Amino acid sequence: VQVVESGGGLVQPGGSLRLSCAASGFTLYHYAIGWFRKAPGKEREGVSSINTSDRRTYYADSVEGRFTISRDNSKTRVYMQMNDLKPEDTAVYYCVVEQGQNLLAEESIIFWGHGTQVTVSS
Repeated sequence: VQVVESGGGLVQPGGSLRLSCAASGFTLYHYAIGWFRKAPGKEREGVSSINTSDRRTYYADSVEGRFTISRDNSKTRVYMQMNDLKPEDTAVYYCVVEQGQNLLAEESIIFWGHGTQVTVSS
């Protein structure tokens, strides 16, 4: 199984970044792909998720309206467009493969990526 993130980096407050995730090497039905993040001194947080079957999306309140998750037709590549970034968005962002009813909660995670650093600073 491979879950590989890309697209992190350093951006100024108010700027934008797009993260990409490619997931492969597994056979699942009815799964979602999403993003979690871990900031220094804070608990890990579910950020966004997309159901690969019906494209239904889910967002944490902290990013609603600023982040947009999408997938391509292969159902194994997911993107997260992050706009109006704030210093509090600074974290390592992990792409995850999920199943279950409680997306954005760690209990739903099946596979993890290694993470990509996003730093929002002037």
